[in-house]
Amino acid sequence: MVVQDPLTMAQDDVINPLVSGLTPSKTIEVHALTKALQAQGENIVSLCVGEPDFPPPQSVLDATIEAVKNLDVKYTAVTGSLPLRRAICADLSRRKGTDYAPEQVVVGNGAKQEVYQAVLALCRPGDEVVVPAPYWTSYPEIVKLAGATPVLVESSAEEEYLLTPEKLRAALTPRTRMIIFCNPSNPTGAVHEKQHLDALAEVLRKPENKDIWVLSDEIYERLVYDCEHVSFAALPGFKDRTIIVNGFSKSHAMTGYRLGYMAGPPAVVKAVTTVQGQLTSCASSLAQAAGVAALKVPDEELQESIDLMKKKRDFVMEKLRSLPGVKCPEPKGAFYVLPDISSYFGKRTPAGEIIKDDTAFCIYLLKEFKTAFVPGEGFGSKGTVRISYAASFEEIEAALNQFSACLASLED
Repeated sequence: MVVQDPLTMAQDDVINPLVSGLTPSKTIEVHALTKALQAQGENIVSLCVGEPDFPPPQSVLDATIEAVKNLDVKYTAVTGSLPLRRAICADLSRRKGTDYAPEQVVVGNGAKQEVYQAVLALCRPGDEVVVPAPYWTSYPEIVKLAGATPVLVESSAEEEYLLTPEKLRAALTPRTRMIIFCNPSNPTGAVHEKQHLDALAEVLRKPENKDIWVLSDEIYERLVYDCEHVSFAALPGFKDRTIIVNGFSKSHAMTGYRLGYMAGPPAVVKAVTTVQGQLTSCASSLAQAAGVAALKVPDEELQESIDLMKKKRDFVMEKLRSLPGVKCPEPKGAFYVLPDISSYFGKRTPAGEIIKDDTAFCIYLLKEFKTAFVPGEGFGSKGTVRISYAASFEEIEAALNQFSACLASLED
């Protein structure tokens, strides 16, 4: 018998198919290309990364420093420190009307970890997970890592990127185990308000759908404009079949702290705790101390940043509405817009290159106009680009001016 040296095997033979079958994040890819051009001395304006441009509240920074001084650097419980879990429960009760015990909360290293662990805990090979599109790039890949199958349900700019009950109903099968619901949405900024949630809930209340779980990613829930955010778990009959995922990165500008949490039924929490215990154990004790302080920040203080973000949203929409052939519904949350630019496909650059899709457009925009957006293809939305307005007004204006010039440069 001949045994092949693993070092000489093709990479596809060495790597676990669950991993080799994953799609790299378009956000990370474009960000890496942007950094490479910047390293070459290019001045690039990037509206790619979903990271607030305002600092964390001062009390959060002070709490972090105090935790270091007090040598608060030991392991906590896998599920997180009791003070933080109590604070999370109080916050969910006060703002969302959902009551949880600290034992129903797991604190982890960012919301993404909690999404993955919840999917892994609940989904089996052969299960289907409904993922409304446009979607956050990681959702389908997380589902694949769990051995389940993502079922993508598309919506368009004309539909304001909202999932309709008719499309949800059509996507459900006896194999459906879960729906992952991001509200407000990354990448569209769409907010499913209470009337939309009620319509979707009616579909999920049907006897044949009673065992379908809802994973409600609410990481952007504080960043809403002109409307009120309602948690899926707050709908009658859904608390016991919903997993809330949230964190501190977007609302409190604590992206580097890597602090998120999930809340849900005891059986799910127990399973997620087991998974996390084998992966990372607890989140950083310093980050958790900062999280306690974050939940004490007055709503009025956070509202200042939210109001500023709304002004940026309005500024972006005014500019986009002036661009011929560009369609973009006004977002009601998060800090993204997802304009449809498909009317420009098939046109040529001055060098004669045909712009065939959103990826080709973003590469042209980056190389020739020194501006970075993310192709919508990576979010399950071909023909669009994602623009993050979590940046300064100066950066936003410069990027949109270059976007306009780029579109104008294309010829039939």
